Amino acid sequence: MKRNTLLFVFIVLTSIRASVAQDISQLATEFLNSLGPLKSQAQFTLDDQERFNWNFVPVPRKGPTFHDFDDKQKAAALALLKASLSSQGMQKANDIVANENILREIEDRSAVDPYRDPLNYHFSIFGTPSPDGDWGWRFEGHHISQNFVLSKNKIVSATPSFMGSNPAIVPRGAEKGKQILKLETDLGFSLIQSMDEVQMKTALFSTTALPEIVSGNDRKAKNLTPEGIRFSTLNEKQKQVFLQLLDVFVKNYEFGFSKKLMDKIQAAGMDNLSFAWAGSLTPGAGHYYRIQGPILLIEYDNTQTSANHVHTAVRDLTNDFAEDILREHYKKAHTP
Repeated sequence: MKRNTLLFVFIVLTSIRASVAQDISQLATEFLNSLGPLKSQAQFTLDDQERFNWNFVPVPRKGPTFHDFDDKQKAAALALLKASLSSQGMQKANDIVANENILREIEDRSAVDPYRDPLNYHFSIFGTPSPDGDWGWRFEGHHISQNFVLSKNKIVSATPSFMGSNPAIVPRGAEKGKQILKLETDLGFSLIQSMDEVQMKTALFSTTALPEIVSGNDRKAKNLTPEGIRFSTLNEKQKQVFLQLLDVFVKNYEFGFSKKLMDKIQAAGMDNLSFAWAGSLTPGAGHYYRIQGPILLIEYDNTQTSANHVHTAVRDLTNDFAEDILREHYKKAHTP
């Protein structure tokens, strides 16, 4: 294992111990206070357009990275991330970052090639962290973008949210066979392969996979057509698999927000959710699926790099970037 990966894992474990019983606003304040001169690079206003400038590919970004941090700053940054994600979400984030070393080796890049770099992940704070106010923060780099907004010290929005993996399954080396987003893949196949002939006509909308998630890094996502097969028409076993798959995405966030998001999905009607598939019905060739409903869009795509390159995204169709909070923020800021 590369030294950078070992360092990252060590800091993650340290942050897990340090973040117990601390609130997210306090952790964000401690992170900012640890930065010294870097603070001006890390902090933006809540209504800064940079908050909506999100992406999941290797592009220039604002906000300091692990390259800029000393050990104390890294621990503070990762304590904040750990408090915002569930244990399964944190594990995925850790693995996605560490995967950059594997990708660097697969692509035969040098050890100092910055294009695949597990330290090139950025932290940005939007607004002033406060237990009483509204503020947000973002963790972003190749194959990961986590966007949070908090109000009164509770996460009120954690979308858009992106996680990806290249390779999806490590083909060789010490970690051969490792699959970061395994459940996202296995449960998707389990559900589509359980469909009978009649169900398949509705669920499978194309025998060719879509080349990428449709929502991309759009500022605002929307429902897609065709919608696929409704949850209400699935048999009981299929419904169980569908709910397991939904959990895999929804439960990446800290418990309070995961529950809030699931409650919102249920309030909009589970029977209004649908599942749509495109591409190969078996692993090894390109495939794509989506789950969507009145307030939710989840996309999964595995077509690139000979179908060994996964992209996933979760969007709240009614509240990406906490649109409601932002509207209220504007009103307060511009009221005489």
